[in-house]
Amino acid sequence: MSKLHSAVLVGIVLMTTVIVSALDAGEGLLGRRDRDKRGMSVDVTSFGSTADGQQIELYTCTNANGLVLKMMTYGAIVVSLETPDRNGSLANINLGFDKLDGYLAGHPYFGSTVGRYCNRIAGGMFQLDGNDYTLATNDGANHLHGGEKGFDKVVWDARPLRSRHGVGVRFQYLSQDGEEGYPGTVQVTAIYTLTNNNELKVELSARTSAATPINLTNHCYWNLAGAGSGSILGHELEVQADKFLEVDETLIPTGKMLDVSQTPLDFTTPHTIGERIQAIPEIEGLPQGYDHCFVLQRGGKSMALAARAKDPVSGRVMEIYTTQPGLQLYSGNFLDGEAGSGGFKQYEGFCLETQHYPDSPNQLDVFPSTILRPGQRYRHTTLHRFLAE
Repeated sequence: MSKLHSAVLVGIVLMTTVIVSALDAGEGLLGRRDRDKRGMSVDVTSFGSTADGQQIELYTCTNANGLVLKMMTYGAIVVSLETPDRNGSLANINLGFDKLDGYLAGHPYFGSTVGRYCNRIAGGMFQLDGNDYTLATNDGANHLHGGEKGFDKVVWDARPLRSRHGVGVRFQYLSQDGEEGYPGTVQVTAIYTLTNNNELKVELSARTSAATPINLTNHCYWNLAGAGSGSILGHELEVQADKFLEVDETLIPTGKMLDVSQTPLDFTTPHTIGERIQAIPEIEGLPQGYDHCFVLQRGGKSMALAARAKDPVSGRVMEIYTTQPGLQLYSGNFLDGEAGSGGFKQYEGFCLETQHYPDSPNQLDVFPSTILRPGQRYRHTTLHRFLAE
């Protein structure tokens, strides 16, 4: 593909995205500060600047029921999300930092929008259309979450959005050809909406100038009792999956899908996260806990319930619906209470990352394809619904 052809394609993608943005927004783009009679608002403030002087904006979105979502342009990161308990008291249920410095110093993907490929790619290598590609090996011998500078470490363009259904932020990022070793220039859009039904809706989409692997997700760490309130091992969890992916000692899938029955990964009925965590086979050099990809029953064929988590103490409930085929459960095994972990200790947050399967570019004959080609559109939606019982 010529440079002229690539530039024209990127220009068309950008123009189309702007037009679609205006249409999708319903009531249009907001100004820097806007409130309506229902109490919905999006406030935009400074959250500091990066080492090279890029200004970071913080978007504070409040829905008609008073729930509050805060996101920033660095990494398109969810900084906090306040939801009510059974008594109506709000608390932030998302792990993170109060200041930008914590994120810039390095962190375990708190609240991040992750790409170009979330989860792992074996050996940091893959073949595509007869060409070999080499990626960063930033997780032992493997590639993890897009590499040394994935989408979680770049500054996104952003615009606040509002419709009659809720408020949110539209993030956009142009990933250049060759970035982190990936082929193709990719235009990525991430729309986060806090609805008036008390849902966090995440819509991730992309177009490319050349064939490339892509697998996007959000990496929030949840504690439904409130961030900093202690262990999540007492949270009850139910997952709509009969199978999970077997992995090797470096957490790369072997290609086998195993039954969850008679294993610590059987969440087809509710169990607490900590009930069987000590029964998970230990891997040398890795802390014990969940870091497994479930094969969802609906397999990404339609929007469907993937998981339900509940904190019995506060009564907060989170239901996750998705169009993705997989769900990665991570129990915060590497959190160590140090500054890089935001002071959060092991098992004080858990992740439920909707995604395609890890290492799919190297297992094309086993897993659904994650290759995006010119003219195609990558798109998926995940909905987090918050309740109290």
